Amino acid sequence: MDKKLGNKIPRVPVRELDPAARAKHFEEVCLGYDLHEAQREASRCLDCPKPACVAACPVSIAIPSFIRQLAEGNLYEAASVIAQDSSLPAVCGRVCPQETQCEGACVLGKKGEAVAIGKLERFVADWSREQQVQFAACKPANGRSVAVVGSGPAGLACATDLARLGYRVTIFESLHEPGGVLLYGIPEFRLPKETVVKPEIARLQALGVQIETNVVIGRTLTVDQLLGEEGYDAVFVGSGAGLPKFMGIPGENLNGVVSANEFLTRSNLMKAYREDADTPIYVGRRVVVVGGGNVAMDAARTALRLGAEVTVVYRRTEAELPARLEEVHHAKEEGIRFQFLTNPIAVLGDEQGWVKGLSCQRMELGEPDQSGRRRPVPVAGDCLEVPADVVIMSLGTSPNPLIATTTPGLEVNAWGCLVADEAGATTRLGVFAGGDAVTGAATVILAMGAGRKAAQAIHQYLQQTSC
Repeated sequence: MDKKLGNKIPRVPVRELDPAARAKHFEEVCLGYDLHEAQREASRCLDCPKPACVAACPVSIAIPSFIRQLAEGNLYEAASVIAQDSSLPAVCGRVCPQETQCEGACVLGKKGEAVAIGKLERFVADWSREQQVQFAACKPANGRSVAVVGSGPAGLACATDLARLGYRVTIFESLHEPGGVLLYGIPEFRLPKETVVKPEIARLQALGVQIETNVVIGRTLTVDQLLGEEGYDAVFVGSGAGLPKFMGIPGENLNGVVSANEFLTRSNLMKAYREDADTPIYVGRRVVVVGGGNVAMDAARTALRLGAEVTVVYRRTEAELPARLEEVHHAKEEGIRFQFLTNPIAVLGDEQGWVKGLSCQRMELGEPDQSGRRRPVPVAGDCLEVPADVVIMSLGTSPNPLIATTTPGLEVNAWGCLVADEAGATTRLGVFAGGDAVTGAATVILAMGAGRKAAQAIHQYLQQTSC
């Protein structure tokens, strides 16, 4: 790879569906690279001797190594490098916030455009899936067993590493299909389920991992039962953060007010967007989404595809939006409106108890708060009404308290998250945790990183205990 090229080659743009056309269906927006485009983009990598991109990756993929193999046309070797550290590369290549992680640390990005690491990872992962390549080899069975609670990114990553180490692993999933937030939280147009998510889970099952669905830990079985009569030597809790937050303002109990979590689950998991679906979903003519994160963008873009006029209401300015720039850009392209410096103070209803609008307060930015962002403060006497048939609250989520309240000795913090050390060990011996159940709502790749760390901690713990 010629290290003198770098930014002399412009970043290769990725092909996408036309905004006007894609806003009417749920097909994947980003089409990805073809081989020629991928190799050209890979040739931009400087192959740094001390790659900052690797340090910025939560699962520490050997990024320059896989890119070098891709640039040289060695696709099998490129896929093999990625597989050593990531069990969900086709997922991560699509939904990870690379701009704040690996690409954000890329040297080329300091004076130009960073290497499109995420798009290259996606290309290699898609090639690997299409070729039905299987890399992971498991060590001989060691006679120990681990229960994994939740089949989202943290649970899948933890299960993969433990299976490779020779453990018998069973994942317990409360829903009727495995995948967690990958299945119920992220829309089809960003993350296809049949062609991307399910094949990645099938690879895990090929390692011998068992998945039991429709099992609610804390109800169907408790953690104590898993460690006792069920015979597991350790438990990993990766149950995510699926409990939605609301504002606590008047009118939130009106018909037509829903959480983004429920709205997206109906569409993504239950396929309510399809005409033949049994699950209902209602958008009316006008939808207002409250919030500015990636979930808010997903809810807004989903409502648009279901035929509604959509406005996103956010209490800060566009500069403070926590959503990925790519997602905001796509939302704007598709015709979603944004109303910044606007904070809801009440949901308005009609005589039949249905939403008819949102009463809002104009805001301005004051001094920075604990997050480092300038705090929004009300502009005295400046209020407005936003018409709406449906209001979708996208204000974040917290862990469901069920597991903590049914497991003696398992502590939580002030936000309801499980208390765990950096390795994932909780306050209950033999119980480990990671991902959103510990941190609150975060990203897929951070959850995977936590799952991998916990797998190593579980391995060390079980190495020190007798059968």
